[in-house]
This record gives sequence, structure tokens and C-alpha cells, in this order.
Amino acid sequence: MSEMLQYEFMRIALVMAVLIGLTAPAVGTFIVQRKLSLLGDGIGHIALTGIGLGLLTSTSPVLGALVVSVLGAVAIEVLRARSRSGADVALALLFYGGLAGGVILTDAAGGGTSLQSYLFGSISSVAVGDLYVVAGLAVVVLGIVTLFGRELFLLCQDEEVARASGLPVRFLSILIAATAAVTVVIAMRAIGLLLVSALMIVPVAAAQQVTRGFRSTMLLAMGVGVLSAVSGLAGSFQYDLPPGPSIVLLALTLFVVAVVGGTVMRRRRARAGAPGDTLPAVPRPAVEAEAEVLGG
Repeated sequence: MSEMLQYEFMRIALVMAVLIGLTAPAVGTFIVQRKLSLLGDGIGHIALTGIGLGLLTSTSPVLGALVVSVLGAVAIEVLRARSRSGADVALALLFYGGLAGGVILTDAAGGGTSLQSYLFGSISSVAVGDLYVVAGLAVVVLGIVTLFGRELFLLCQDEEVARASGLPVRFLSILIAATAAVTVVIAMRAIGLLLVSALMIVPVAAAQQVTRGFRSTMLLAMGVGVLSAVSGLAGSFQYDLPPGPSIVLLALTLFVVAVVGGTVMRRRRARAGAPGDTLPAVPRPAVEAEAEVLGG
């Protein structure tokens, strides 16, 4: 680690890894709870069109990806709410359209080589200016999670109950999708658009193996995300490996460890007379209490 910190670009990459490790699982916890695990993957492909536009117009590919991915996320939510086909078809339509549009625009701009760094990540090439942009976007994402945590939790638990409680369900649904889009843009330079969804989902899946409450799952998922991002970056530097795939593979390894650990914990509870693998339904007062805790 000390050798890695001697290089400025690795210090920048390390800070970015921490930011990504915090933001991606924080948003991913809501996405998983709402059963939209493929949302990040779909937005990642939509962002390709924004990158292609940025390259074609000789402007900022990151800005182009941010604008197009947020618009695409809103379109996904609108289609999901109004289409009879459901969320999976809405994702598929924009998934393939974004991928095709991105490839065509990038080819027209002659930026095929540049596209590789966005597809699979290139955290070591991130400059100080990029870090400032990522840090600003990360503050926005974590601020949204903090300010709207209680409302988003209730929405993800039961949309009908949230609507009956007077919450702006449509606004909150779009807010989740747009926040996921911003998170994808934050992580694309480090993880890559084809892999970014993994860091949003895998740490959450790992945390779910050993936790029961929503808030504890989110906090542990953020810890797993930071550990995966920092350790994966250090490993890629030490062994000359691509950082994005290294981070994702480490997150998957931690998931396997969590599965084994969770199984052992449940067996011990069962032997001690505690509840077994199947959790009882959470009473509504308990859900509201959890939301109060999450919302601070």
C-alpha cells in the first residue's frame, strides 16, 4: 500500500475508489429492495449514447453520459409505470437502444479506443479534475440517500402503503432511478459501464446474507463496497491487473464468504432455538420504526 501511495495518480484513484465504494451500494440497497437489480446495467448501456455524443461533439463524455443516463433513467421509470409490459421490457428497450446508439456515435466520432476505458474502466487514468466531478456527484448521491432515506425505504417496502401514506410515489420512483444514473456515471471511469452494476448489487447481496434490518444491510454493504474497491485497486496495482474486473471479482469473493458465514450463523441460531432460515413477516409498525431509524 505504501508503495502505491507514492504515485499521485494512485492516490487520486484511491480516493475515487472510496467514493465509489460508498455510493454504489448505498443506492444499490434501494434498487435491490425494489427488485430492480438490472437497473444499473441498463443505465450503463444507455450512458454509452451519452459518451458517444460527447466524443462526437468534442465536449465532455462524462457530462454527456450524465445527461443521457439521467434522461434514460427517467424514461425507464415512466415506461415501467405506464407500460403493460413491465419494468423488464422497459429496461430491455432502452438497454439495446442505448448500446446501439453508443456504438454508432462512437464509431462516427472515431473514438473506439477511448470507448474501451469507459466500458471496462481505467481508474489509473483519472485526473484531479475528474476526481472533483466524482466527489461532487458522490456528495449529491449520499445527500439524497440521507435526506430521503425514510421515504425511499417506505416506497421500496410497499409502494401502495407509501401512496396511501401521502408520499409522492412518482417523484420518489424517478428520484431513485435518477440517483442510480448519477451513481453509474460516478463509477464508470473506475469500474466500467459493463461492470458498474456489480458494485451496486453484489455488496448488498453479500450484506443480506448476515444482516436482517434495512439500515444495517445498507451500512454493511457500503463497508463491503469500500473494502472491495480499495483492495481490488491495491491488488490490480500489485499484480498489474485491470482495476475494474479486480474490484468486481473481489466483491464476488466477499459475497461467497458472506454466504458461508450467513449459513453458519443461521445454523447456530437454529441449534440455539432462535428463528431459522425463514424470517417471519415484518409487522407494519416494525417497518415504520425501521424507516424512522433510516430517516434519522
